[in-house]
Amino acid sequence: MGFADQRFNVNLSILFTELPLLERPAAAAAAGFTAVELWWPWVDSPTPERSELDALKKAIEDAGVRLTGLNFYAGQLPGPDRGALSVPGAESERFRANVDVAAEFARSLGCTALNALYGNRVEGVDPAEQDALALENLVLAARAADRIGAILLIEALNRPESPLYPLVSAPAAVEVVDKVNAATGLGNAKFLMDLYHLSMNGEDLPRVIERYAARTGHVQIADNPGRGAPGTGSLPLEDLLDQLNKAGYDGWVGLEYKPGDRPSAEAFDWLPR
Repeated sequence: MGFADQRFNVNLSILFTELPLLERPAAAAAAGFTAVELWWPWVDSPTPERSELDALKKAIEDAGVRLTGLNFYAGQLPGPDRGALSVPGAESERFRANVDVAAEFARSLGCTALNALYGNRVEGVDPAEQDALALENLVLAARAADRIGAILLIEALNRPESPLYPLVSAPAAVEVVDKVNAATGLGNAKFLMDLYHLSMNGEDLPRVIERYAARTGHVQIADNPGRGAPGTGSLPLEDLLDQLNKAGYDGWVGLEYKPGDRPSAEAFDWLPR
C-alpha cells in the first residue's frame, strides 16, 4: 500500500493557477495526471457564455484528461465566500441558476461528482432560515446530479479559515448528507472528506475514516500545517489513505494543496511515478 496505490487527481483551482485556466489541463497532463477537478471557474458568473464553457471543455478534452469533480457556483472562491446555497437573496438565486448549467457541463465531460459548498452564516439572518433554504437548494442540486448519474458532495471546511461556515466537522457535514438523502430518496448525497480541513478542526482522523468511509464520495488532501504538499507538514497522509482503502474507499483522491514558492509542476516530487 502507500501513495503508489492511490488514484490522484489534481485540483486546477489551487494548483497550476500561475497559468491561464485553459492551459492548466494540459499542464496537469504533462505532470503525469489523467484526471482533474475544479472549483466553479467563473466566480462572477453562475451562467457563463456558451463559448466560455465550450473553450474549457475543449481544453480538458484536448489535454486527454478526465474531469472527475466540479463545484457548483460558490461565490468568490478563493475569496471571502464559502458557497452560495444557504445565503438568502441574490446569491441563492445565482446558485439555482447555476445548478443545471454546472450539471450539463459535468455531463458533457463524463464528470460524476458535483460539490455544493454550503455558504457562510449571514449576520442578522436566522440560522434556521438559512438551513431551510440550504436544504431546498441541495435537493435541487441532488436531483440535477442524479439526472446525469452523478453524486452530490457535501464538504466540511475548517473553523480557523472559515469562521462563518457552519459545517466545520465531519458529523455536521454528514448530518446534512442524511437530510438531503431523506428529502430526495435518491441516496446520491455523499460526504466530501477533506483531511486537511478535518485536521485543522482537530478531529480524530482515523476515527472519522472508521465512521464515515462508507458515506464518503470523494477525498481531498493537503498537509497540515501550511496546506502544502504531502511531506511539508506533519499529517500521516500515506497511512490515512491506506486506512481509507482498507475501509473500502476506492475513489479518487484530490490534490488540493498549495504548491508553495515554486511552479506547480515541481510540487509533485513526493508522488511515486
